[in-house]
Amino acid sequence: MKNLIILFSLFAAAIQYHAQVTFPVNGVHDDNHLYYAFTNAKIFVDYKTSIDSATLLIHEGKIEEAGKGVKLPDGCVVYDLKGKYIYPSLIDIYSDYGMPEAKKDGREYPQMASNKKGAYDWNQAIKPETNAKNLFVSDEKKAETLRKLGFGCVMSLKRDGIARGSSALVTLGDGKENELFVKDVVAANYSFDKGTSTQDYPSSLMGAIALIRQTYFDAEWYANSHLPGRGEGGESEYNISLDAWNKLQNLPQIFEVNDKLSVLRADKIAKEFKVNYIIKTKGDEYQRLNEIKATNDALIVGLGFPLAYDVDDAFEALNVDLADMKHWELAPANPSALEKAGINFALTAADNKDKNDFIKNIRKAIDYGLSDTAALKALTYTPAQLLKVADKIGSLKKGMMANFLITSKKIFDRDNIIYDNWVNGKRYEMNDFELKDIRGNYTIKIGNIPPMKLTVNGDLAAPQLTIAEDSNMVKVNIVRNGNQFTLQYNSNKADHKGITRLSGYLEDNNPSSWKGTGQLPNGDWITWSATLTDAFKPEPRRDSVRVKPDVGDILYPNMAYGWKELPKQETVLIKNATVWTNEKDGILKNSDVLIQNGKIAKVGKNLDAGNAKTIDATGKHLSPGIVDEHSHIAIEGDVNEGTAAVTSEVRIGDVVTSDDIQIYRQLSGGVTSSHLLHGSANPIGGQTQLVKLRWGLTPEQMKFAGWDGFIKFALGENVKQSNWGDRSVVRYPQSRMGVEQVYMDAFTRAKEYESSWNNYNGLTKEKQGTSVIPRRNIQLDALVEILNKKRFITCHSYVQSEINMLMHVADSFHFRINTFTHILEGYKVADKMKKHGVGGSTFADWWAYKYEVEEAIPYNGAIMDKMGITVAYNSDDPEMARRLNQEAAKAVKYGKVSEEEAFKFVTINPAKLLHIDDKVGSIKVGKDADVVLWTDNPLSIYAKVQQTYVDGICYFDAVRDAQMRDDIRKERARLIQKMIAAKARGEAVQKGGSPQRIIYEE
Repeated sequence: MKNLIILFSLFAAAIQYHAQVTFPVNGVHDDNHLYYAFTNAKIFVDYKTSIDSATLLIHEGKIEEAGKGVKLPDGCVVYDLKGKYIYPSLIDIYSDYGMPEAKKDGREYPQMASNKKGAYDWNQAIKPETNAKNLFVSDEKKAETLRKLGFGCVMSLKRDGIARGSSALVTLGDGKENELFVKDVVAANYSFDKGTSTQDYPSSLMGAIALIRQTYFDAEWYANSHLPGRGEGGESEYNISLDAWNKLQNLPQIFEVNDKLSVLRADKIAKEFKVNYIIKTKGDEYQRLNEIKATNDALIVGLGFPLAYDVDDAFEALNVDLADMKHWELAPANPSALEKAGINFALTAADNKDKNDFIKNIRKAIDYGLSDTAALKALTYTPAQLLKVADKIGSLKKGMMANFLITSKKIFDRDNIIYDNWVNGKRYEMNDFELKDIRGNYTIKIGNIPPMKLTVNGDLAAPQLTIAEDSNMVKVNIVRNGNQFTLQYNSNKADHKGITRLSGYLEDNNPSSWKGTGQLPNGDWITWSATLTDAFKPEPRRDSVRVKPDVGDILYPNMAYGWKELPKQETVLIKNATVWTNEKDGILKNSDVLIQNGKIAKVGKNLDAGNAKTIDATGKHLSPGIVDEHSHIAIEGDVNEGTAAVTSEVRIGDVVTSDDIQIYRQLSGGVTSSHLLHGSANPIGGQTQLVKLRWGLTPEQMKFAGWDGFIKFALGENVKQSNWGDRSVVRYPQSRMGVEQVYMDAFTRAKEYESSWNNYNGLTKEKQGTSVIPRRNIQLDALVEILNKKRFITCHSYVQSEINMLMHVADSFHFRINTFTHILEGYKVADKMKKHGVGGSTFADWWAYKYEVEEAIPYNGAIMDKMGITVAYNSDDPEMARRLNQEAAKAVKYGKVSEEEAFKFVTINPAKLLHIDDKVGSIKVGKDADVVLWTDNPLSIYAKVQQTYVDGICYFDAVRDAQMRDDIRKERARLIQKMIAAKARGEAVQKGGSPQRIIYEE
C-alpha cells in the first residue's frame, strides 16, 4: 500500500507538471525527466561556500542536492568532472536584453503637454505603467553571447524615461518567452534622464528632480483620494500612471544615475520620501566613497572602464582634462574600493558596449584589488538578494533553479574555460571538455618553405596565432573544432605571396605536435607540421600577495587643484595688515586679526599669538571675503528650466556640483560666497542656493547654513521668448504684458492653494477623514513662501517700465521684491526702489550688448548708492567673478564713490541683500572667518590674492598654488607616459577629452 501511495504521488506530480504546459506540440512529446549528476567537482554552493570532490544532482530544472555522499538514483546521467569546478550561473541585474530599442520621434516645435493618448500622467517621461514582461522578446544571438560570459539570468528593463516602470527577471534559455520568466514583475525603475519623451519639460537635471518629487506627492494624494469614504470636496481624476506608480512601491526600487554626485542626489530623494533605492552607478563612486557609504544604499556597478586617451600629439594632449586621465587610471579600482568600504554592490555588464569586455574587466578589477569572493558575490548572491529572489537563483541549494557553470579553473582565472552553462536544467555547451591547450611557441614547416616560428597565445578557448616571416609578424586565422582546425594567413613573401590555407590535427591528441595538409597561394598541395619548442607561460594573476598596479592619489575633487588631504581649520594670527573692516572702525592700519574655531576672535593691535600660526602681513591688506550676489558656477545639468513660464518647483540646491574648477579659480580672486541662481528663461524661475566656496567638500557641505531661501524671477526679452525664432512661439507669454499676467495668475493661484490647505487643516480629524486632501503642489509651495515672507525674490531686470510693474505686482499681493539684479536702468527708478525697499545688484559697466540695455550707464551703481539703496556688483560670468574687486573699483572712477564704500559693493552690501550680513561681509568679532589677504589695496589692478580663508580654513594659498601647478604638470606627464605605454601594448585608445563648461547669462 505504501509503495502504491508513493507511485500515485509521483504520477500526480507528473500530471501537475504536464498540466503547466499550455502550448500544443506538433509531434511526439519529449519531456526529459532524467536525473543528472555531476560528480567529483569542486562545487561553489554559494559565493563563500565550496565543497571539494562533491556531487551536484539536478532533476527537471531544479537542484536536488549538492555536496558529498549524494545518493544517485537509478538511470541517472553522470558527468565525471574530476579536476573541474561548478559555480552558480552569473546574474546581470541591469540589462535591456529582450527589450525593444527606445526611439525618439523628431519634432519641430516646442511641446508643452504630453501627446500620449489615454488616461496617463501629464508628463511623458513618467511612464511607470511600462511593463517589461509585455515587451520582452527573447533573442537567441544575444542570449548566446551572455551565456558564453557565464550569465544564466538577467533582469531586463526598458531604459527609457524618468519613471521607467517594472522590470522582469528572465533566464537566458532558448525556449518560448513563456518558459523564460523567473519573475514577471521584479523591480521598479527610475532615472534622471527623460529618455524618448518629446515633451519640453523637464530640460534640466533640477527639472527632473522636481518632477520626481512632485510625482511622489501626486501619487500619495492619488492614493489617499481614492480611499473608501473619500470624496467630499471634489472628485479625483483617474490616472493610469499614478495608479501604476503606487502598485510598484513594494518592489525593489532601482535608480540609475550618471555620476557619484547624483548618487547623493538620488539618495536625498529616497530619504525625503522614505524609500530605499538600489542605485545603478557610473563607476566613479571611489571619488566620494565616504559620503556614498553613509547613504547605506546598495549599488549596481558597471565595469565600462574608460579607454586611455591618444596622447601621441603633445598639443592635442593638452585638451585632455586631468580629471579624465585620473579616472582612466583609477576606475578599475572602484569595485575594490567599494568592497573595502563594506558597501553592498552588484556588478553588471550594462556599461560594456562590447559584452566580451565584461569578463576581461572583472579580471582587471581583481588585479586592482577586488577579491574573487566579492566578485562572485556581486554576480550571484547580491543581485538575487537585492531582487528578493535569493530562494530561486544565485546559489546551488536544494529546490533552487539549476542554473550553473562548469569551468576548467576558478571562474575568474585568466586561463579559465567555461565548458557548460546550464540554464534551468538545460545544457548549453560552450567548449569541449577535452579541449587541449595549444598555446606556446612552435616551429612550423610548410612544404619546402624554410621553417618559421609560430606563436600561439591569448585565451585557451580563443587562441591568437602569428607567424614570423623574417621580421614581419603575420596574423593567422584559426577555426577550431576540438583537436581539428584550419589555419589561414596572408603571406607577403615573394615566392608564395597570397593566402595560404592549412588543415590539420593534433597528432595522437598531443598539443605539442600538429600535422596536416594544405594549399599554397599558387595552388600547390603540401604537407605541413608544427612542433612545440616553448610551452605557454600565462601572465601571473595578481592577488593579495603580489604588488597591485601603481596608481596615483585620489584627490578631492579628483581633478586639477584637488586636495590629497582636505585643509583643516587652524588658529591663525594675521599681523600688521591694513584691515578693511566694513564696520564703523573703517580701514585699520597695521592691525592684527585672530582667527579661531572658524570665527574672527579678535581685531586690534599687538595681539598675542599664543599657539596660533602667525602670518606677517606687513604691507598687505586684509579684507572680508567677496560675496557674489549673482553667479551660475557649480551647477550641474543646465542653469535653466526654461520650458514653462513658472518653474518655482525647481531648486538649484538639488544640482550643486563640487567639481567645478570655477570654485577654486574664484577663491583665487577672493570670492568666499556665491549666490547660485537659476537662469532667466522664464518669469518665475527656480529656487536659488547660497554656497560657501569650500573647495573639495561635497555639494551639501558647501551650502550656506541658516540662510533665508531665495528665488529667481526675470523680466525682459529672455522671458517672453518672442525673438527666439519662428518656432519658439508656443510658450506663453510672448509679450511683456503677458509677463505681468503670469505673475498675477501665479500669485492668485498661490493664494487659492494656501486657502485650500488652511480650510482642510481647519477641519476636525473626523471631517478630514471624509474629505479629499488638497494636492501638494511644490511649485505653489514656493510662491506661498513668498507671500508669507519666508522666501525672497531676486529678479533679473533691465528697463524701468518692467521694474515698476513688478513692484506694483508685489504691492498688490503685499510682499516685497528683495533685489533687482542686473538692473541697468536702476538710476531711472531709484526713488521708487527706495520707497519699495528693494536693493540693486548690478554690473559696473556693462551696456549696449543688447537692445534693452542701450540706456545703461556706468554711473548706475553710484546713483543708486547715493539714493540710499543697498547696491552690490555681481558677476553673472565666472571670469568676472575672479576680479570683482576690480569691478568694485569702477565705482570710484564712475561716480566718485569712496574706496571704502566701493569695496562694500562686493562684500557687506551683497551680504545684506542676501540676509547674511550678521555672518559675513565684514571683519567683526564673532563673524565667520571668511577673509582674504591681498598683496596690495584690493581695489588696485595690481592686487593679487595671497590667501583666501573660508570658516578659518585656507582654501587658497598663492605659494601652495605654485606647488600644485608643478604637481599637476608632473601628474599629467606621468599619466601621459602611462597612456602611451598602454597604446604600445595594443590597448584601444580614444580621442579627445572633456571641454571646460562655461555658463553665464546675459
